[in-house]
This record gives sequence, structure tokens and C-alpha cells, in this order.
Amino acid sequence: MTEHPSISILTLRHRIPDDWDADPWAEVRPLIDGVDVLKEVHPEGFAHSWRYWRGPAESWPLAVGEEPRRVMITEPTCTADCCGALYVTMRRDGDQVIWESWENTSDITAVPPDFRFDRAQYEAELVRAAADRSWEESLDTIARLLEQTLADSGWFERWDCVLTGVAPHREEPGLPEEITSPPGVDVHFHHVRGPGERVDIYQYELLVTSDHPVKEQVRRLAHHILADDPRKTADLHR
Repeated sequence: MTEHPSISILTLRHRIPDDWDADPWAEVRPLIDGVDVLKEVHPEGFAHSWRYWRGPAESWPLAVGEEPRRVMITEPTCTADCCGALYVTMRRDGDQVIWESWENTSDITAVPPDFRFDRAQYEAELVRAAADRSWEESLDTIARLLEQTLADSGWFERWDCVLTGVAPHREEPGLPEEITSPPGVDVHFHHVRGPGERVDIYQYELLVTSDHPVKEQVRRLAHHILADDPRKTADLHR
């Protein structure tokens, strides 16, 4: 009698990184049958940030299409070229999803085994994780809602600018309070002067408080930005 390959369960867990060099948004970390098998072979690696899960379903980091694709599933806080990364090839096989052909380019060359998932369970978990907001701290919620408000306003386009991102700014762990930056929200945008000319890069570093409602703070921060030409009120970083 032929033994059928076992079917694993994918669970995606949001985790706010405690490493200052990591992406400020939560990483969306895959667990397989409840085990963080990626950490076992790439302990320094971070999974994809939540910011990569905000687009259409086909753009999600773990989305699987008709053709197999090689995915960097964890990477270090520096670069893959510097300290190595963990890669896997994902493909569909009928009503299953397969992770196979692992590559580990870090100092640890071990790789996980191949895995098979039920396609319906796998895709449902991706949808659930993309919509999950339970992991958010108030700082994350403020940053997410502020970005939505600014994008919907069309304000930056009015000044020939492009909003490139809004992110939470966390206190740097392990440093005394007097030398670390207070928590806040960073807003990044750029302005193109013309074809072939330099791009001017701008940033707002906005403070948040712990004693005011989230939506009130979003309104306050948005009002500050929308009150005038952002090129005048933001900090210029060439």
C-alpha cells in the first residue's frame, strides 16, 4: 500500500520585532504544525513585514499562483548578500500547496523538509492573516489610519509629491530614556523636480501620546500635514 505524504497546517503569527534594525511593522511569521521551523535553520532571519500583506491577494508574500516561484521567506536585518537568507520554492499541486527546494545561504546550511498543505486551509489562513489587526498597538493603528487618510486625501499629488510610506517609530530598546527617541509616526514622501532632475526626499517625524484616543491623534497629525505645502513643513533629506 502506498503511503500518502502528510498534510501540514500553516499558521501565520504577527510579531512586533524587538530588533531596532528590523522593519518597524510586525513580521508575519509562518508556523508549520505549530512549530517555527524557520527559526531552527535561520535564527537571525525575519519573515516578511506586514506592510507587504496590504496589497491584492496575488501580491502577498506567501501567495501561490499557477507557476512555481522561489521566495525569500526569511532574511537578516542587513541584507541577504551580507548574512544570507532562507529561500523556498512554492507551487500548487491540485488541491495542495507544496513548499520544496529549500536554500539556506547563511552560515547555517541546514534546511527544513518539504511540506504539503491543504490548499483551502492554506489560502484561508493567508486571508485571515492579511485582515488581522489584533496584534496592533495604538502606535501601529495610528500609523495605518494616518497613511490611509493621507492617501485618500490626494494632498501630496497636489504638490507634485508622492507619498512613499507611513510607519510607526518605536522607542529603541535598551537605551536610556534621555537618549532614545520618543514613540511616534514617520511619514515619508518625495518630490520630483522634473525629468532628469534630482528627487527631493522628505520626512515628518510626528510624536504620539499615550493619553489621547487613536482617532483624535490621527486627526491631529493629518491636520498638521494637510494645513500647508508639505515641502515647507517636512524635513528635507536629499
